[in-house]
Amino acid sequence: MNWLIEIFTEQTFIQATLILSLICAVGLALGQIKVKGISLGVTFVFFAGIAAGHFGLKVNPDMLTMIQNFGLILFIYALGVQVGPGFFSSFKHGGVKLNLLAVLLMVVGTAMAIVIHWTSGISLGDTMGLLSGAVTNTPMLGAAQQALLQINPEDVEGANNMAMACAVGYPFGLIGMILCVIFLRGILGKKGKKHQDTSSDNTFVAEYQVSNPAIFGKTIMDIRKNADCHFVISRIWKDEKVIIPTSETIIEENEHLLVISSKNDIEKVKCLFGHKEDVDWNKKGIDWNAIDSQLVSRKVLVTKPELNGVKLGSLKLRNSYGINITRVNRAGIDLLPSRSLRLQLGDKLTIVGESRSVENVSTILGNQAKELSNPNLFAIFVGIVLGLVLGSIPLAFPGMSMPVKLGIAGGPIITGLLMGAFGPRLHLSIYMSRSANLMLRQLGLTIYLAGLGLSAGAGFFDTVFSAEGLKWVLVSFSLATVPVIITALAAAKLFKTDYADNIGMLCGSMANRFALDFADPSGEGDDPAVAYATVYPASIFLRVISAQVIMLLLA
Repeated sequence: MNWLIEIFTEQTFIQATLILSLICAVGLALGQIKVKGISLGVTFVFFAGIAAGHFGLKVNPDMLTMIQNFGLILFIYALGVQVGPGFFSSFKHGGVKLNLLAVLLMVVGTAMAIVIHWTSGISLGDTMGLLSGAVTNTPMLGAAQQALLQINPEDVEGANNMAMACAVGYPFGLIGMILCVIFLRGILGKKGKKHQDTSSDNTFVAEYQVSNPAIFGKTIMDIRKNADCHFVISRIWKDEKVIIPTSETIIEENEHLLVISSKNDIEKVKCLFGHKEDVDWNKKGIDWNAIDSQLVSRKVLVTKPELNGVKLGSLKLRNSYGINITRVNRAGIDLLPSRSLRLQLGDKLTIVGESRSVENVSTILGNQAKELSNPNLFAIFVGIVLGLVLGSIPLAFPGMSMPVKLGIAGGPIITGLLMGAFGPRLHLSIYMSRSANLMLRQLGLTIYLAGLGLSAGAGFFDTVFSAEGLKWVLVSFSLATVPVIITALAAAKLFKTDYADNIGMLCGSMANRFALDFADPSGEGDDPAVAYATVYPASIFLRVISAQVIMLLLA
């Protein structure tokens, strides 16, 4: 049995892979356990690694560093690609206020952490670890560790202590945020709580009878030029006939139009066309093919690589084939089609028209789901290379003794964001199915957390059950609750933010998805989840960057 002992004790590549895989398996299994409906999920891998380190399991330090860092790079880059498409759009309309409030929460929490560092005797590295745990943001921890090692490559112990601090702060970050949500629900939930339909579908379908004399006899193109809102006319009913309109179609009095617009533009569209019919065209289960016998409505996938990044208007599908594109679904979000909208691989277009015309357009767009089953690995590795190069560029700033580097956390997340947001415009196929992206993120995060826990586990319990550990517990709980309460009250009282948006913003900025379940036990509205998604991309990015800047400025 000596061989069995050797593969666990001799520091070889096999031993490193074996132990880390075992930690991942045990952590993921334990992560399925729920207490009061809450589970740590993949984060339990972190604590499994700590337990393994505590009981003396060790691997080659160089191997551990390489595996751990590569996992972090995979996770960060895939996360950037995922949130990239929504990163810049999140600043539109009401997202500006919510993102500014999320930044306010981050500033308050960070300022509080710095004050604690200056007054409590806790080192800056340990403080940043506690803050990373309190805001349940492990990418932030990775960025802070990289910045510390950039300043002093020999300070491995400091990086490990930072991880221990994060491990102490993480559970209190989860619990503290949940308690805050329950508390705020009690004092703010009854005031201005809304439950409007804010699902991922921001489009609205309505039927209008043309009664505005200003548009009589004008083409759709002319009407659209003078309108201060965007809309798509799907169908025109005239003399009991159905017409698929083109840009040259003339609108006449008393015609009935089926119009798709943004929910925010409903009143503008009503003023533009006239009388709105009392028919609910937005309810689920409408059989669109049964409405007009001569027309069909089908969902068509964009799968041809040459269409990636191409403007929808440049294809001239409406005028060439007599069809209408009423919606574009991208990653589960319904977008209103416009001539300037750039197509991406994986977009699902809702097309209305005669059966033969729809089939012809389907051929042009591809509509071959199997073409999307394989992720573009070339783009993934090119993105990682560019991210690492970007992260290695020294950036000199006045007042700083040494140049700043974005590192292996900052570089890949910026590259991922840019690739996700602008890759299609450069005709670069970065498409990954949601499951493929989730797999890549989960794999990278799991490996990173396993290595992180293993490196921090040796002195974890000695630290936790000491006077210093008690101080860490109090600090982490304070960092998880005080900034949240302050920001929530400021958002409600000064900025008149709705309760649901307020809670969603707070959870998104704190990267705490679990707490959303306590925002509205009845489950009547999706507003908190929408607000969460609005601020999460910018928050995760700013937390990663801010951690590095603080370490480089104050360490």
